[in-house]
Amino acid sequence: MSNVPASLKYTESHEWIRAEADGTVTVGITDHAQEALGDLVFLELPEVGKAYAAGQEMAVVESVKAAADVYAPITGEVVEVNQSAADAPESVNQDAYAAWLFRLKPANAADVDGLLDAAAYQKIADA
Repeated sequence: MSNVPASLKYTESHEWIRAEADGTVTVGITDHAQEALGDLVFLELPEVGKAYAAGQEMAVVESVKAAADVYAPITGEVVEVNQSAADAPESVNQDAYAAWLFRLKPANAADVDGLLDAAAYQKIADA
């Protein structure tokens, strides 16, 4: 069974979202997603300063068997990317919640409240 921390929010497309004290949100792929993809070999991260609409493709994670898009969980601007994860994609396999992909400054902070909670995401992951 995948690890689904209760403190995070989730999307149906398998991104996790953590609200930070400074008002930004940290985004990564879930444990379920990295398990389904297998060994990650490449991460294509978004450009800092670029704005994305909710649901827009932002990044790509490639494994030995597939490539998957990472979508914007909410509308916002990229304020930071995790270069160390891009340099070592296997870190996402080791701990999907420590190896975040990027941080967004939300256009509307309340958008985070509309995302899935851990229980709702677990039902999708188990389906």
